[in-house]
Amino acid sequence: MSSTIWSVDDHLEDILASVRPLDPIELQLPDAQGCVLVDDVTVPVALPPFDNSSMDGYAVRVADLAEAGEDTPVVLAVIGDIAAGSESLPTVGPGQAARIMTGAPLPPGAQAVVPVEWTDGGTGGGAAASMLPAGQAPEGAAGEVRVYRPVEEHAHVRARGSDVQAGDLALAAGTVLGPPQIGLLAAIGRGTVRVRPRPRVVVLSTGSELAQPGEELTTGRIYDSNSFALAAAAQDAGAIAYRVGAVTDDPELLRAAIEDQLLRADLLVTTGGVSVGAYDVVKEALAPAGDDEDVPGGGVDFRRLAMQPGKPQGFGSIGPERTPLLALPGNPVSSYVSFELFVRPAIRTLMGLDDVHRPTVRALLDAEAPLGSPDGKRQFLRGRYDAEAGRVAPVGGAGSHLVAALAHADCLIVVPEKTTSLEPGAAVDVVLLG
Repeated sequence: MSSTIWSVDDHLEDILASVRPLDPIELQLPDAQGCVLVDDVTVPVALPPFDNSSMDGYAVRVADLAEAGEDTPVVLAVIGDIAAGSESLPTVGPGQAARIMTGAPLPPGAQAVVPVEWTDGGTGGGAAASMLPAGQAPEGAAGEVRVYRPVEEHAHVRARGSDVQAGDLALAAGTVLGPPQIGLLAAIGRGTVRVRPRPRVVVLSTGSELAQPGEELTTGRIYDSNSFALAAAAQDAGAIAYRVGAVTDDPELLRAAIEDQLLRADLLVTTGGVSVGAYDVVKEALAPAGDDEDVPGGGVDFRRLAMQPGKPQGFGSIGPERTPLLALPGNPVSSYVSFELFVRPAIRTLMGLDDVHRPTVRALLDAEAPLGSPDGKRQFLRGRYDAEAGRVAPVGGAGSHLVAALAHADCLIVVPEKTTSLEPGAAVDVVLLG
C-alpha cells in the first residue's frame, strides 16, 4: 500500500482518467433500453404522417353544421366508415359525413371531426353515448346522422406533423434511452439504434466470515450484504450487474475467481480485504497482479484516502484487456459510500455520459448539537434531506458498520477536510442519492 495519503478528488480523477467509454454498437430497440445514444437522431417523416381523428365520430364539412343546435339538429348523409389503417377514403361532399374512428385518416373534403356524443350515432334517437359497431344499422338509421352542435375547422383532428416534423431533432446524442425514448424511435420507424452498451459490472465480496442470506449463521459469521447492495447500486447506475458469492480469505482462490469473471466484466468491484490486517486477501492477491505497472492503469494500487468512512481503497486494472478494478473496503457503509463516490462515476463514464456525478445541493444542518469531524479528512455522514425546507438531518452515527442508518438515508452530508465541528444551522454540501 502506498504511503501517500490521497485526497478524494485526486483518487476520483485518477480513476476517471483511466476509464474510457465503451465502444458503440448497433442494437435492436428492445435491447437498447438503458443505453446511451451515440448519434443525434432526426425525424425521417412527420409524426403523425397524416391528419387523423382524435375521436370516434363523424368527419364533416364545417359549413354544413353552422346552424346545428340541440333543438335544430342538422341531418347529414353517412357515406361510409373510415377505420384506423384505412387506405381507400371516401370524399365528403356538401351535406355528407363519414363515420371515423380514433386514429383514422381524415378523408378528402372533411375539415373537422364531430364526436359521436354530439350526434344521435345514426340511430334516429337522442344523443349517443358511443359509436355503434360496424355493420349495425338499426331501424330508423337510414344512413343518416343528426348532429346537435356546430364545429370549428380542424376540431378533433391531429394535424400532420403536430408531434414532430421531418428533419426535426428527435433525440440528441448522450440521451439515456428509457421507455418514452424507445417509443419515439419506434414511432419514427427506427428498428435499430447506435448506442454505447450498458457496462457489465461484476461485484465480488471477500471474507471467510461471510454467509449468504438464507443460510444458518454459525459463531463468528455474518451475512454478506455488500455484494447485494453494490450489485443493486451498479444496476441503479445503469450497468448490467453480476453478483458473485463471497470468496474465502485465500489469495489464490480470489485471484482465480476474479480471472474467471474477466470474460463478462467491463468493470470489476471487490469489497473487503484492502486494509492492513493479516487477512486482507484482496491486497495480497492483487498487489502482484502481473500487469505492466508502467502502463497507465496497469496493476492494482492500494491507497489510503483522506476520507471517513472509506480510508482504504484500491484501483487499477487486471487481465489481458486491462479491465478496470476498484477494490473497496469491507465495512458496509464504507463500501457503499465508496461506491457512490468512485464506482458510480466510473460506470457512468463507461456509458459515455457527460455528467457522471450525483447532484449536490446546499442545505442547512438540522441537528440538536454540533457534529464533530476528524481534522484532515473529508467526512461523509448519512442524512435525510428536506428539499422544501432546504434542510438536512443526520441519520445514525458515524460508524462504518451501521447498515440500518444507511437504509434510512437519502443523501450524504459532506464535511470538508479542515472542518472539525459543524454547528446546527450551518450550510453544508449534500450529495443526493435518490
